[in-house]
Amino acid sequence: MSEEQQRRARRAATGVRTAALWAAVKDLVTERAAALGRPLRVLDLGGGTGELAVPLAELGPDLVADVTVVDPSPDALAALGRRAAESGVQARVHGSQGDADTLADLLPERAFDLVCCHGVLEVVDDPTATLRVLADALADDGHLSLLVAGRLATVWARALAGEFGQAHTALTSPDGRWGAHDPLPRRFDLAQLRALVESAGLQVEHWHGVRLLADLVPSTSIDTDAERAALVALEEALAGHPAYPFLGELGAALHLLARRG
Repeated sequence: MSEEQQRRARRAATGVRTAALWAAVKDLVTERAAALGRPLRVLDLGGGTGELAVPLAELGPDLVADVTVVDPSPDALAALGRRAAESGVQARVHGSQGDADTLADLLPERAFDLVCCHGVLEVVDDPTATLRVLADALADDGHLSLLVAGRLATVWARALAGEFGQAHTALTSPDGRWGAHDPLPRRFDLAQLRALVESAGLQVEHWHGVRLLADLVPSTSIDTDAERAALVALEEALAGHPAYPFLGELGAALHLLARRG
């Protein structure tokens, strides 16, 4: 396989891995804009280069009024500006350098209809405090989209790699890490995540597992649109199967939607 073919395969695999997440967020935006009768104000904490923010803005001004991205990296925010400009949505995508600790100073008037926090809770100093800040940033009846790394997926992956001690450590450690050299500070299981969200005063409305299989399938096995669509359909069926609700917890990430009020 040539380098270009490898790049295309990686891009395709990334699309498969984010398809279920994007579908859930898009459906929520569409539903809430219709219910409110106006476009949404969105905050994306740790949104980096705009992988989520720009597609949200591209949904159009009838659904999304503006997206504010707060991220500590100036390089990521510069890339966000370029991506937004290339997509023609720069007027409705705004970047601010900061993090959860500085959110109150950056955005004194906080009344967002949707707050996205994807891949952030694993690395902050205090997940409980971060969730409380995000809850405060929501308008009444506003929603939180929370994506975190799942504990059980790492247990599964470490075991399949023959690292049984690491798998056991990931299963039993309070932070879900497989050892001292684990690059991720923490992972979550569903019970932990629910408790954290509810302690911030939010009500869990929906959750699902993301990437139940995608991280385990070789890129060469999803080389065509038909193969990618089939994998996405299988993941959706597994994550939402009424007879096997626990399967969603095997996702490499857990996606939870919660509401304030």
